[in-house]
Amino acid sequence: MVEEICFFSKDSIMIKPPKKSPALLRMVVVVFTLIFGIYICSICLKQTSIGKTSKYLNIEVIERPCHNYDMMDQSQIPYVHYPRPKTFSRAECDCNPVRLFAILSMQRSGSGWFETLLNSHMNVSSNGEIFSVKDRRQNASSILRTLETVYNLDFFTSASKIHCSAAVGFKWMLNQGLTQHHEEIVEYFNKKGVSVIFLYRRNLLRRMVSVLSNSYDRYAKLLNGTHKSHVHSHEEAATLAKYKPEINTALLITDLKRMEVAATEVLEYFNSTRHMILYYEDIVRNRAKVVDVLEFLKLPEMDLSSRQVKIHNGPLQEHIKNWDDVNKTLSGTAYEKFLRADY
Repeated sequence: MVEEICFFSKDSIMIKPPKKSPALLRMVVVVFTLIFGIYICSICLKQTSIGKTSKYLNIEVIERPCHNYDMMDQSQIPYVHYPRPKTFSRAECDCNPVRLFAILSMQRSGSGWFETLLNSHMNVSSNGEIFSVKDRRQNASSILRTLETVYNLDFFTSASKIHCSAAVGFKWMLNQGLTQHHEEIVEYFNKKGVSVIFLYRRNLLRRMVSVLSNSYDRYAKLLNGTHKSHVHSHEEAATLAKYKPEINTALLITDLKRMEVAATEVLEYFNSTRHMILYYEDIVRNRAKVVDVLEFLKLPEMDLSSRQVKIHNGPLQEHIKNWDDVNKTLSGTAYEKFLRADY
């Protein structure tokens, strides 16, 4: 481009710069605008991304507010659960921890009376003999499916404190599929964190009397044509106690040994679980033993009570028809101690 030269005087000159192109200026403005716009958009996208991430994190925190394990005895963590029932909402008790238990026992060993004691606690739901129904124990799969329903709080009985249960369980008799499928059950109990309460009767002869009497009443129906395994009045207890079973002394020692073996066998099967052993006679003599159970289940101590009335009171000779034969058979054996009154 040729420069223009202007003469102002004879001795001086001024050189005028060339005029800038308007098209070039417009191009510079457009490029600057594009760059600035891209920069602003990138900042906005980052902020939006952070906002979304924060939102998702907040949702995660809302879904898991109950598991405050930092304040808990670390050894107890496997035994604390926060069930999410399918059939109802726990509402305000949603974050109340729940402990799972099972009472393993034999028929006529005081398990019914003991369970009513537990259920008198405002936060305990013990649901009875759920495996007395054969369909629930026909194989390992049906057993585990039933256990899941119970421990998820979706199994309802009159004992269920639906919303605010702090301990949930049931009683399981040894002959209700427990020994046949013990491997699967033990594995489930250990994985799920189920606490086991073994409830046995020391005096197996008294248990035998109770079994025979209850079996007789199933058909005789001594209480106004109604069979009752447990009673709530002394009058009803006296009526049932009038029947005195006759014990087969030829099989007596064999039957007592069989009961002992069954109890010992289950203890060995479930030895790896978290468990405690109770005896009916000990609880009857000393009700403070129930406090040990509440401590075992990590429940607040309360005064517990039961409306059930014991049927066979007093010395055993008053409740066995062929007492002399029984006395002669057991005298001098390891089972002679069963002949004496124990409470």
